[in-house]
Amino acid sequence: MANLFEGITLIVNNRDRDQLDTPQELENKVRNKLVLLYFGSRECPKCQEFAPVLQEFSNRLLDEFYVERAAQLVPVYVSQDQTKEKEQQYLQTLHRKWLYLPFQDKYKRELRKKYNIKVIPSIVVLKPNGDLITRNGVAEISMMGVGCFKNWWEASEIIDRNFLLAEDFEDWTWKSMTDPLRQIKYKVKKSGWGGGHRRPMK
Repeated sequence: MANLFEGITLIVNNRDRDQLDTPQELENKVRNKLVLLYFGSRECPKCQEFAPVLQEFSNRLLDEFYVERAAQLVPVYVSQDQTKEKEQQYLQTLHRKWLYLPFQDKYKRELRKKYNIKVIPSIVVLKPNGDLITRNGVAEISMMGVGCFKNWWEASEIIDRNFLLAEDFEDWTWKSMTDPLRQIKYKVKKSGWGGGHRRPMK
């Protein structure tokens, strides 16, 4: 997965705006984790509407207040904002563990093309080896909330680090690795967050 960001700088959405720009730093960050690419914009009304949903989702997976151990998830904001100011305003709605690309980085356009992003908001989720799990992340998060992470985890090849929501310790039973559902291509039902309700890319 580090190859996806080879030669790219990622910035941590924390107070110091730490930069990850060496191969080792990037490898350490993404090893054995799902990568979530979020294509959005402060100017997009549907992105603003989705923002609190995404904030709740990422907080419950990444914030120690909610979880015993942070999820094996690397969320990356692929900004489609027109100005750096707007980008920074939108980043304020995201958890401090989010990463993002520098505002002027042209790689954002390459990612948009690679994953055929036509509308925003859009979320793409990738396995640790870079294989696609879903392009329907916005719809899945809107429908299932944090529950969709379990589906992504089961569709991936992640080595379990025993991530659980605090309230789930007693009633979440992991499915067997031989579960036949894992052999089926990962699909989800459509929801109101479909392309027709989102902002088309220019």
